[in-house]
This record gives sequence, C-alpha cells and structure tokens, in this order.
Amino acid sequence: MLFYRAALPLSRQTLTFVSDLIRAHRRELGSAWRKLNPGQQALSVLVYLRKGEPFAQVGAGFDISTATCWRYVNETVELLAARAPKLRAALRKAKREKMAYVIIDGTLIPIDRIAVDRPFYSGKHKRHGVNLQVIASPDGTILWVSGELPGSTHDTAAARIWNILAALRDAGLIALGDKGYHGYDETSQQVITPYKGKNKPESQKDANRAHARLRGPGERANAQLKYWRILHKVRVSPHRIGRLAKAIHVLQNYEVTAG
Repeated sequence: MLFYRAALPLSRQTLTFVSDLIRAHRRELGSAWRKLNPGQQALSVLVYLRKGEPFAQVGAGFDISTATCWRYVNETVELLAARAPKLRAALRKAKREKMAYVIIDGTLIPIDRIAVDRPFYSGKHKRHGVNLQVIASPDGTILWVSGELPGSTHDTAAARIWNILAALRDAGLIALGDKGYHGYDETSQQVITPYKGKNKPESQKDANRAHARLRGPGERANAQLKYWRILHKVRVSPHRIGRLAKAIHVLQNYEVTAG
C-alpha cells in the first residue's frame, strides 16, 4: 500500500472541538491509554467522514487496524450525534430567532446493500438508499436531520412518522415543502406546497415561482450534508446512516460557525 500526505478542508477549530469531546469521554470512561491520542482519533474520524475512504484505508494511514478504526469512528459518531438537536427543540429555537418559516425537504442517501432488497429501493430515484428528512432555515442552515427510513418511504409518510406537523404547530411555524409533501397538511396549512396540475392560471404560476425561490436554500442544506463524501454512497449498515447524518449536521454547523 502506498502512502501520501493530503489536506483536509476543515478548520482547526473543528478538530479541537471533536478532540475535546473524545478527551472528555475518555476521562468519563477512565480510559488510560489508546493507540491514538484524542487529537489523532478526531482527525481519523474527520478524514473518514469528509473523504469517505474505507475503514481499511483510513486505518492504514493512522497505523491502526481496520477494526480499531471502525471502533473509533463509531464511538465519535455517537458522541457527535448525541449533540444534534431534537425536532421540537430545533423548531422552538427557530421561532425564538424570529424565522418567518422553515424549509422541509427529503433526500435519499445511496447504499450498497442491495441484498436488503425492496424496502430500501426508491422507485423515484431508481436506486437503493435511505430516506432522510431535513429541516433548514430560510438561509439554508441545517436545523434538524431525521433518523433513517427505507428508501421506498415517501416524503409525506416520512413526515408523518417523525410527527413533523405536530412539532410545527407547537412551535407556531410554517414550513415550505416541494410537491412531494402535497396532501400532507390540507387543513392547517402549516406545510405549504406548490400548486399542482397543468394549465394553471398565471397567479398560481407566479406563486409557484415565488415558492421555489424561497425553498431553494433548503436544497443547499441537503448539499451541505452530502459535501461530506461518506454520504455519497454509504458502505456501513443502513441503520447507522441516521446517526452519521446527525453527526455531520453537528460538524457542518460548527464548521460554519467557526469559519
């Protein structure tokens, strides 16, 4: 195997943040010695998440075994994911910050576990994956990321499973969603979707264009998640993807703040 030096496009503040989490966790466990110190463990995890390299390659780069790399990554992902905001807390904070609305959007994270077959197959995307629901602020900042659901789950079904409508009502917020959420909320209008159908009057076309402009930053929020290459095609168990996404949410928002 060949080795080379490489740069990681993240701030040193983010590395320090993750290192401090690991250091505090080790003190809590009473862990006296490990192969990598907290800073090296944090760097190895950031490499794995940002670059999407397999455990074997990351482990070789840090002179640790594949199994040890796997343990380090899972441990750190859990520490980060535990800091991700809950849905209702995220929406209450958005209300306190006087956001006029939030943006809801679903995204498919591809997986290579085709053996899991139909439940994870998305007919819309024509591939296997998991469905994540993402709520973003009007400027595209990620506010909340859901857990994982099979890729065959429709966005409206996912929103019902996570009880997003009730959380919006409790927070007194409205959400803008694409046509995938049409029919989800036909009574209270907490979730506003574009008009559907052909030969729409000009007034509805204008409303749809305005809706699309306001909803655009929500798509950027999904792009921020997938900027971390581990989510381009996940090779671990599909049931771990929600935790990965929540950990990346914490890191992405911290990186933006640090920058």
